[in-house]
Amino acid sequence: MYQTFIKSRRIYRRLTFLLAIYFAHTIGILGQGIDSIPPVLKQDTLIISGVGDMMLGTNYPSEVHLPPQDGKEILSPVADLLLAADITFGNLEGVLLSGEGQPKKCRDPKKCYIFKSPDHYVTYFTKAGFDVLSVANNHVGDFGETGRKNTVRLLEEEKIAFAGLESHPYTLFERDSVRYGFCAFAPNTGTVKIHDYKRASEIITHLDSLCDIVIVSFHGGAEGPSHNRITRQQEMYLGENRGNPYTFARMAIDAGADVVFGHGPHVVRAIDLYKDRFIAYSLGNFATYGRFNVTGLSGLAPLISVFTDKKGKFLKAKIDSARQKGEGGPLLDPNHGAFKEIRRLTLLDIPESELEFYDETQEVFRKK
Repeated sequence: MYQTFIKSRRIYRRLTFLLAIYFAHTIGILGQGIDSIPPVLKQDTLIISGVGDMMLGTNYPSEVHLPPQDGKEILSPVADLLLAADITFGNLEGVLLSGEGQPKKCRDPKKCYIFKSPDHYVTYFTKAGFDVLSVANNHVGDFGETGRKNTVRLLEEEKIAFAGLESHPYTLFERDSVRYGFCAFAPNTGTVKIHDYKRASEIITHLDSLCDIVIVSFHGGAEGPSHNRITRQQEMYLGENRGNPYTFARMAIDAGADVVFGHGPHVVRAIDLYKDRFIAYSLGNFATYGRFNVTGLSGLAPLISVFTDKKGKFLKAKIDSARQKGEGGPLLDPNHGAFKEIRRLTLLDIPESELEFYDETQEVFRKK
């Protein structure tokens, strides 16, 4: 029932979205870069949207960490944007589990948080339009095998595609006659490893041989506002090797990836273009209630819509900015903070970038 409802809403939102872009182009308000796209965005244009970390509230250690109205409205302020895409992606930070599970033990509780959201929260992702989620991160094992298996069961029942566990390294799914492949990587126990380039390349190449579009996700890079820059080196955090996001993303595209979405640092990072394929090195926090720091840069919550042709070639991107305030949850930001920060970091860290930012519309095009 949910799937039929979401599909009809998504078709309506997408038609409205594309008509708005077409008429805006017709009257010439989208900027010079629009010429890099055909005058009318026809059926051969796909919109693949991505957001960062999502933990909608945890019932551990107590239900005091669950949001108001049982979380039903936490994604509502951005639902129209999420539903406008052909495919919408996010990182599920934590597990879905109403029961007990086996809470992981932490050597230093002050530096360790564990998350589990009630089972029924899975429907909130469906209602908001999410098609695919990464479960490759440092919180997917917070409640042991019980938490992992219950999360897998719920996502399968809700028909949300997912990948990133050793038991589920990739997934295939189809939307509107387009075949997608998705895989996800992280440095953490039970996930497909971000350090194993040989295996990662084999998975991505296999998906590329079967699919029209391959989406790759990685949870990598050091954490926090002091780690918002791309180093192009291996990144360590709390003694753990968090990978080299710059090299990994390029390896993924060499292997056949069309869109690469990174997350993990809990702040936004630069975006990039390589071989006409789009990379976001970190999408930051998006919808994290109660147990995350959402002050300052940690509160920026972008939604990046990547426009591609049906072979995955980059046409343009649109960065919609949200911001998390208080206990957390995305609210649209009229000051476009996430867009401005991503632009700033891209110009700093990738001065050779082929991307050009348009302040008027918060769009990104390939330089002419």
